[in-house]
Amino acid sequence: MIEAHQLTKRYGEKTAVDSLDFTVQPGTVTGFLGPNGAGKSTTMRMIVGLDAPTSGSVVVNGRRYAEHRAPLQEVGVLLEAKSVHPGRSAFDHLLAQAQTHGIPRRRVDEVIELTGLQPVAKKRAGNFSLGMGQRLGIAAALLGDPATVILDEPVNGLDPEGVLWIRTLLTDLAADGRTVFISSHLMSEMALVAEHLIVVGRGRLLADTTVHDLVRDAGGDTVHVATAEPGRLREVLAGPGVEIAGRTGSEELRVSGLSARSIGIKAAEHGIALFELSPRTVSLEDAFMDLTRDAVEYHGATTGIDTLGSAA
Repeated sequence: MIEAHQLTKRYGEKTAVDSLDFTVQPGTVTGFLGPNGAGKSTTMRMIVGLDAPTSGSVVVNGRRYAEHRAPLQEVGVLLEAKSVHPGRSAFDHLLAQAQTHGIPRRRVDEVIELTGLQPVAKKRAGNFSLGMGQRLGIAAALLGDPATVILDEPVNGLDPEGVLWIRTLLTDLAADGRTVFISSHLMSEMALVAEHLIVVGRGRLLADTTVHDLVRDAGGDTVHVATAEPGRLREVLAGPGVEIAGRTGSEELRVSGLSARSIGIKAAEHGIALFELSPRTVSLEDAFMDLTRDAVEYHGATTGIDTLGSAA
């Protein structure tokens, strides 16, 4: 379990992390989301003691990272896959970590097999592709068989087979009762693997919720209905688990908890004419963009190439 209490980090006048309160529970994959510059990397670095908080605290399984007697066996972390001596082989890199942390040599062979590194285990890490470097970083994170796994952009550089592999690995780790905390900018992957989300913007907590609830609150799985009899239709559709929204006097309603087919059938049974019946599905990306719209620090230009000096 990871617990942050009023976690704050300032660099001069810049507040990178601003009074964060959150808990990452074991047994589930928790996604850590936010725009560039939101404070995600700084937060992860504070969790494992690479940066010291200006104020507040963060603990893993009840202790600060530095207080754990065998930190690699408590917390496995991937923050920068390329932080490895380029002249060492993958095997030697992992063996050196194992020998300096009291981890059996056989565990090196286990994580090499687990991460698919056997074909390149004796090759120099400096010549690895981005994907193979990522697998080596994940192998190092899993070397101590830790109870808590923290991975920053774990699918970066992986091919489709690798993405499927890491997706399965993360869900298996959570199913084994471990704490799994991952950051990613790939919303499609996060939607498939994460159950819970911590969303930050400009260093502040924006949401601590499930994927399902975040999408629902953004209008996910709603049906837009238009009718000349919105009052009657409300009465017909009302029931457990059904939410109906719409402005007073408007012919348009937004219905969640019923499919478009069910709404159409109920309206027909009561002789209510419908002018529009259109389901709307909101993706996690849509919900994230809506939530963080005012927290984006770095915006791309939206003008044409002629603004760069080219003739249009």
